[in-house]
Amino acid sequence: MSRSHFFAQLSRMKYISRWGLMRNTRPENLSEHSLEVAVLAHALCVIKNRRFSGNLSPERAALLGIYHDAGEILTGDMPTPVKYYNPEIKSAYKQVERMAGQHLISSLPDDLRGDFSPLIDQREEDAELIKIVKAADKLSALIKCMEEQRNGNREFDHALTSTKEILERMRMPEVDCFMREFLESFALTLDEQQNMQNF
Repeated sequence: MSRSHFFAQLSRMKYISRWGLMRNTRPENLSEHSLEVAVLAHALCVIKNRRFSGNLSPERAALLGIYHDAGEILTGDMPTPVKYYNPEIKSAYKQVERMAGQHLISSLPDDLRGDFSPLIDQREEDAELIKIVKAADKLSALIKCMEEQRNGNREFDHALTSTKEILERMRMPEVDCFMREFLESFALTLDEQQNMQNF
């Protein structure tokens, strides 16, 4: 049986830096980001199911969140202003992302490809969950901007404003609910969070 590099390649997510065009007070890697997106996607599904009559799988959303940027192991993190500069670049980059995902999937043994392919190569049946993961991805970016601002870094001011506007334009009640009830805590220190809960 031949060796597969799939999981070794996934483990390299920790070496892919995000926010490459920005000065960061604390660097963020793709592995950290993917975990946060998974947690947020899970939370958004739970909120949608409990409060807005949803019927989504939080566990499936978390899995899709873990793998949502897996192709960046091969492509690196393309800065958003470059990725969305014009429709041609956006379309070309989407094609590069698909090819990177297919390359990762092809590194798996044949009998495992069917299990991992739907996590990396987005499928129509997961369309509603993919929308949740995209919202979680934007929430993760917003949280990063808030943390950088809290550390006195004004480099993220514009990114914070534009990301918040994107989230508001999504018009997803579960996202609005998360932002209303949970977002403010990310701007607080640990002591402030604990004092508010009388820990």
